This record gives sequence, C-alpha cells and structure tokens, in this order.
Amino acid sequence: MSEYGEIRYEVADGVATVTLHRPDRLNAFTETMAGELVAAFDAADADDDVRVVLMTGAGRGFCAGADLGPGAGTFDATDERAGGRADFGTVGGVPRDRGGVVSLRIAASRKPVIAAINGPAVGIGATMTLPADVRIAAQSARFGFVFARRGLVPEAASSWFLPRIVGISQAMEWVATGRVFDAAEALAGRLVSRVLPDAGLLPAARSLAAEIAENTSAVSVTLSRQLLWSMLGAGTPWEAHRLDSRSIFRLGQGPDAAEGVTSFLDKRPPKFPGRIGDYADIVPPWPARPEDMP
Repeated sequence: MSEYGEIRYEVADGVATVTLHRPDRLNAFTETMAGELVAAFDAADADDDVRVVLMTGAGRGFCAGADLGPGAGTFDATDERAGGRADFGTVGGVPRDRGGVVSLRIAASRKPVIAAINGPAVGIGATMTLPADVRIAAQSARFGFVFARRGLVPEAASSWFLPRIVGISQAMEWVATGRVFDAAEALAGRLVSRVLPDAGLLPAARSLAAEIAENTSAVSVTLSRQLLWSMLGAGTPWEAHRLDSRSIFRLGQGPDAAEGVTSFLDKRPPKFPGRIGDYADIVPPWPARPEDMP
C-alpha cells in the first residue's frame, strides 16, 4: 500500500483500489485529497499490472463534498483566511477548479474506472464520479448536486458530464433544486447502473473489476474507453469509422488479436501480452488539453 495522507492506494490482482480516507469527516474533499487523487491515477496509468481502477470511500460515506471548515471563504481563492491553496495552475486566466483538476484526470485515465458509492456522495462527492465508466451504489448512498444551495454552479466539468449521462431534463432538475436524493432515484435517473445491499457493494465492484482484468486485453479496453468517451462529442459517425478502422488495422496485426482468436479456438482462457504504450498513437488522448493550459 502506497503512503498517502487522505486516500489509500492498493494494487492487487490487477485492480488499483483508491479509497477516499477521511472517515471522521465523511471523506470531505480537500486540496490535499485532490492532489493525492491525481497522483493515484498517475500511478495507476504508469503501472502495466493495473488493469482497472476501483474508487470507493472509507467508513459510512463516499464523500460528503468539499470540507467547509474554512467557513464563508471556503470557495474564495483570494481569501487568505481559508489557508494555503494548492497551485493547480490556471485556465482562462483564473485558478483551476480543484474538482475539475480531479475529474479531468479521472477522465484521462488509461484504465477503466469503477466507482463504488458506499454512502453520501454530495457536491464534489457526486461530480468526481461522473468521469468513471461504471457507477454502482449501495442502498444507503445519497446523492446531491447542491451547488445552487451554496451560491455556486456545478464544478468538476459536470456541466459537460452530467447531461450526457442522465439527459438535460434530469440534470437540470437535480442541479436547479440542489436536493439530496436516494439511490433508487439515482438508478431511475441512470446516474448509477446498479443499486446493491450495502454489504454486497464492494464484492460486486471487485467481481466486475476481476471480470475485466482476467478476460480482456488491456490494449483493447484502453482504446475502447478512449473511443467511446471521445465520440460523445463527434459530429458524425464517420469520425468513429475513421478511428475504428485505424484501430482494427493496427490491432489486427498485433499479438492480442492473435491470442484472442487462438485462445477461443483452443477453448482456454486468454493471456494477452500487449502493452498499452505500444499503441498510444492510434487514438488521440482524451480529453484533448486546450491550448491555454500550460
């Protein structure tokens, strides 16, 4: 287990488990946590043994939102009373939203991401899960896009992610009311794909992660993730066809495609030898970094 202060990071059986770890504060989000989450996803991407990233929270909550300990100046980047602020750089001439720093790093992950939401997920606790590929929730989970009740707007690039996941009408209902809602409503609104008894949440998440890690090509999953997310903004299916064709042409000549066919014909589990770094040039990185970012 790597040493972090406000998260835990552990790799086993091809799965990197990232656990938000401030259980005494319902894992409330801080700048320290933001930096450590970015570092954890950097570590997962750099490790070929990691096939899947699983995110969850310690204790009885996932993340209760931003730590409001600094008081009224919590969200004022110019308020020195709020304490030292981490330098995450600027975008558009202003300090970057620290929630967006995390969500965009998760979005850029080269490994699939599963969020196992084990309790309250409010504010950044909800929005940081939106770039995950799969969200599953415990029955005790509660969600809230509460920004309008705090005099803010949705952060963490959620104005892009949320309507694409649940549709504009559902997104606006949750954002405009800022109310907290239960896991059943999250499932009905397609924010999560499954709701499970609390005791069954992590076993189900780990089983899903293991299914990916044990049966699929790391290269195939990484490129598929980039294709699916990047095509959400494509203007025409021809853009997908162009990248599909390039990917199939290259992968068809590689060892993983040969192993996939051979293992199927031999009726045995596959052992894919391909490395993600060998195919990084096929699909452009997503999301593309804007020109005004250093």
